[in-house]
Amino acid sequence: MDAQTLVDERGELWLALAPLWLEREPRETDYARMVEVIQRHDLTLHELEWVFRLELAPVLARHQMSVAGEWRRFDDHKLMRQLVAHNLRLTGWRRRSWALFSGLTTMMARHRWSELMERVAVARGEPGL
Repeated sequence: MDAQTLVDERGELWLALAPLWLEREPRETDYARMVEVIQRHDLTLHELEWVFRLELAPVLARHQMSVAGEWRRFDDHKLMRQLVAHNLRLTGWRRRSWALFSGLTTMMARHRWSELMERVAVARGEPGL
C-alpha cells in the first residue's frame, strides 16, 4: 500500500483518534466527533482495536513518553507523516513485535479507548464491551 492510499483510507480516522493521547481528558465534543468519524468507517470493534494497538499507539505513545512531546495538541501534518511512515513499515516481524508490546504502548490511553468503544457500541446498538 502506498502513502496516499493510507492517508485516504485511514487519515481522517487517525486524526480523529489522536486526542486520546493528549494530556487532557477528551471532552464530550471530542468523543462525539470520534464516534462520528468511526461510524463513517466500516470497521468492527475488533478491527478498531487493532487500529488503536498497531497503527496508532506505537507512534502516539512516543509523544507521551517524550519530555519535549506534544501534549496539548498535535501538528496534524507532522503527525500524519509519522503515522504514514510507521504504517508503511508495519509488516512481518514489525507487526508481530508491535502486537506483542501493544499492552505497553496502549497503557496510558486504554481507559479513554475503553470509554470510546462503549460509546461506539451504544451508537451502533451493540452490547457493550
